[in-house]
Amino acid sequence: MDALQNKWDTIYRNKSSKLTASFVLANYSYLLPTEGIALDLACGQGGNALFLAQAGLEVQAWDVSSVAIKQLKKHAKLKNLDIHACVHDVISSPPLPESFDVLVVSFFLDRALCAQLYSALKPGGMLFYQTYCQQKTSEQGPKNPDYLLADNELLELFSQMKVRIYQQDALLGDHNKGLRNQAILVAEKR
Repeated sequence: MDALQNKWDTIYRNKSSKLTASFVLANYSYLLPTEGIALDLACGQGGNALFLAQAGLEVQAWDVSSVAIKQLKKHAKLKNLDIHACVHDVISSPPLPESFDVLVVSFFLDRALCAQLYSALKPGGMLFYQTYCQQKTSEQGPKNPDYLLADNELLELFSQMKVRIYQQDALLGDHNKGLRNQAILVAEKR
């Protein structure tokens, strides 16, 4: 974990961006439950975690970067939000089965982990997922295909769930409009 943690610590140490929730969470937040436990997985600086806490959920936020977690804790304290943020390697220690009502994943992809993410949701739990695709209109996001979704792959990875929202504009139509370079999914555990 040291090399990976060092990589992300360096990225977050040099990153100064406004903390915002992901598109999928911000635009479909009306689908969130009014109470419950949420996990912002691979949370980075915690824009999703802050959003979830402001929505009244009990929030856990996990990331491999100690720098990102420290930044999130600082922002949560400034906003007087109670977020349990911790350094956590989700690949070596995935979430326990049926432990979350909401799971938010943005710009993180490990296909081998998807079954465990599904398992981590309680019955009726909601998944909000957004990440990069192979079909891109720009160089935004990773170049490594291991971290890029194939066409409709997000639907396949979570095929056992009830799809509530799915969008992947791909290379169709006017490339200046729509959600380009990414796919989003909001799904409910059966």
